[in-house]
Amino acid sequence: MHMTVISGPARRRRWSAAEREEIVVASIAPGAVVAEVARQFDVSTSLIYQWRRNAQQSEAMFVPAVMAEDEGPLVPAVSGDSRADSPADSPAVRLDLAGGMTVSIAATAPTRLVLAVLRGLR
Repeated sequence: MHMTVISGPARRRRWSAAEREEIVVASIAPGAVVAEVARQFDVSTSLIYQWRRNAQQSEAMFVPAVMAEDEGPLVPAVSGDSRADSPADSPAVRLDLAGGMTVSIAATAPTRLVLAVLRGLR
């Protein structure tokens, strides 16, 4: 059995921003169970949920971005279309999601549509 003893005037455990980020990232990983993550890091589940809410509302936490190699057009071209393989047919943004799903957003997509898609993915 693991026990943490806190001594001194504080009587509360403090987590650094890096520790909080590590715990939140572990809790939102595909297949993660918050109760198991809480036991692993010896923290309350309610505190993990609070940190997750705070992370969604703040701009302090960023998701690492990975630049993909240029793979050419990712959107299938319509046969017989003279504009096939033009840069306008390639997406400006491609998101690879868990489960093998991919979301491609064209450079010509309206701003409101892009915002709606990104909000829906949250």
